[in-house]
Amino acid sequence: MTNLPVRVARWSAGHPWRAIAGWVLFVALCLGGGIAAGTNAATADDFRVGEAGRGEAMATEGGLQQRPVERVLITARAGAGALDAGAAGAAAGEIVERMRKLPEVSSVAAPVRSADGTAVRVDVTMKGAELDGKKHVDPLLAQTAKVQAGHPGLRIAESGGPSISKDVQGQRGEDLSRTELIALPVTLITLLIVFRSAAMAAVPLLLALSAIAAAIGLSMLASHVFPDAGVGTNVILLIGLAVGVDYALFYLKREREERARSGGRLDTRALVELAAATSGHAVVVSGLAVAASSATLFLADDVIFSSIATGAILVSLVAVIGSLTVLPALLVKLGVRAERRAARRAERAARRGETPAAKPQRTGAGRLTAAVLGITSRRPAATLAVAVLAMLALTAPLANLELTDIGRETYSRDLPAMETWHRQNQAFPELKSMHQIVVRAEAGRADEVAGALRELEQRAHADPELAGIAELRTSFDHRTTMLELRVPHFVSSAAAQDSLDRVRGDYVPATVDRLSGVDVAVTGDVARYADYPEHQKGKLPLIIATLLLVTFVITVFAFRSVVLGLVGVVLNLLSAGAALGLLVLVFQGTWAEGLLDFDSTGSIGSRVPLFLFVILFGLSMDYQVFVISRIREAALRGAPTRQAVLDGIGGSAGVVTSAAFVMVTVFASFIGLHLIEMKQFGFSLAVAVLLDAFVIRIMILPATMLLLGERSWWPSIGVRRTREQTPAAVAHPAAKVG
Repeated sequence: MTNLPVRVARWSAGHPWRAIAGWVLFVALCLGGGIAAGTNAATADDFRVGEAGRGEAMATEGGLQQRPVERVLITARAGAGALDAGAAGAAAGEIVERMRKLPEVSSVAAPVRSADGTAVRVDVTMKGAELDGKKHVDPLLAQTAKVQAGHPGLRIAESGGPSISKDVQGQRGEDLSRTELIALPVTLITLLIVFRSAAMAAVPLLLALSAIAAAIGLSMLASHVFPDAGVGTNVILLIGLAVGVDYALFYLKREREERARSGGRLDTRALVELAAATSGHAVVVSGLAVAASSATLFLADDVIFSSIATGAILVSLVAVIGSLTVLPALLVKLGVRAERRAARRAERAARRGETPAAKPQRTGAGRLTAAVLGITSRRPAATLAVAVLAMLALTAPLANLELTDIGRETYSRDLPAMETWHRQNQAFPELKSMHQIVVRAEAGRADEVAGALRELEQRAHADPELAGIAELRTSFDHRTTMLELRVPHFVSSAAAQDSLDRVRGDYVPATVDRLSGVDVAVTGDVARYADYPEHQKGKLPLIIATLLLVTFVITVFAFRSVVLGLVGVVLNLLSAGAALGLLVLVFQGTWAEGLLDFDSTGSIGSRVPLFLFVILFGLSMDYQVFVISRIREAALRGAPTRQAVLDGIGGSAGVVTSAAFVMVTVFASFIGLHLIEMKQFGFSLAVAVLLDAFVIRIMILPATMLLLGERSWWPSIGVRRTREQTPAAVAHPAAKVG
């Protein structure tokens, strides 16, 4: 018992108040340092991928980048008949006058009347970068509200990228607050059922919340190296609550088991050291597995995944640190208090001439788990075949997987800006999306480039999938020229994607590509929507291969078994594949729309599979390490592999079930969010954890190890030596763990 977790736990148990004070100081320094440094938010440059990203970079270099634009829509009130042209003109004039006076505004365009005469719009271009518009849009919204108040007979509302981003951000914050209101009480109730003690139940929750606070502060510091894409905090909350509670739960349950096994012969400090030598070691390996798995997301070369990786790595490592340092101290303080209460009860009972009854400690598998294990132990081959076939059947819908980026049209219409946005697009369909053909050449060739783009415009003018509206712009240095073609279709529609294929595959090659020595790229809303999933598909094989290698290496390192390393990889693939198959079945169809409150896009968000694979592989290692550690402990005590498997699975089933229930609750709470991509994240992770905990770990893993027998440990020398030295192992079972 000389490994690092034991040494740290020994110090913490011996100096509990110092350890607690040190943890509080650590959390405060992390959070304070992060707040002082601030968050370095990702810029538009950080989000660029593919040809669309290259085109954006070229446009930005020439000063032709997209600016934040707000549009004020003026229509008649519902049921009021036709739009009064005079009143609408007066309101539009007032909008123009008010907006031009605002310091946040760069320019205001002349009012535009819709083709059917039902609406008038005013386009307002804001200063600054496109992503920064939401920070400065409030004054514009205030002016629009004042004009509405002055013209009660009209319906005047504002929408655009900045106001939509502001509304979505606010809705996301409300959604996350609601999920916390669900997840935290359910987690606490679960822990109360497990421990039957309010103090013990509060410990995992406090550890998780403090780890989340520290990780948020550290992520703010890390954002100055890896810019924050706005998802880091969400990931920290999602992963932090799950792993923080899990690690503490593993530790606390083991301490209780050792207390029950010792029968009062060991004091609290000795019990904490025993828990550290067993579950403490598993927590370290699990935390490193989550961090290492998450780190593979950096290979995606994408700012969003970099933010996810940073948040997951930080919160998992902080949770491990807390489990090793402050948790033993808390256990000692709670244990000493419990011992004093027990001593007082014993004294009172002795004075009455009674013997105090010991509280029964539940150990081993529950009835359901015991029944399943009984079947598995008698028919391992049949159990394995049935379970694997069932998982493969759930994986089958994955063959129809359609990956797309999540378009703005999927946002909730409950948001004021989105409701106005849809009415704008109905009145002015040319606003739905656009193509931007960007050409860079020598300044002296500006006229030649413009001529080629004009020819492209003429070819595209008759295209039924385009709006026939074009605008040609040239940079001040005449080195960059951009042609904008309006598309009257949402970016996610087949018509918009077909038009992009024709622009890239027909119109550009027939015109601009004939010019020598020029650089051309097609960007715009539709191109960004199309290129991002392709970028992810290109990175997916590399990341999955690296992920499999990391999982294999960690398992082999932890258990000195190549066979278990291969088994772990296959099992993780099974659970991830089945979860993705169910995700496709539910979200690409329409049958579950009413049940889960979403409108199907017929596709899966391009970020979801990669996120699921990486995060699930990390979280699955929690259960895998904990369960196999228990099996290996029994094997190191000299038990035959068959008995070690049954004892290890049975002994860990209760805590794995409790931990899985907490994780599923946290992840499932995300299904209630408005953003469909977040729904898909929550659903896929909740399903994956359920399958992993109740099918993989209770059926497939034990069946596989029972069939493999002693081969499970190949080429582990430790287990073979223990077979020869069984008495020594049995005399002090914890001595050889870790």
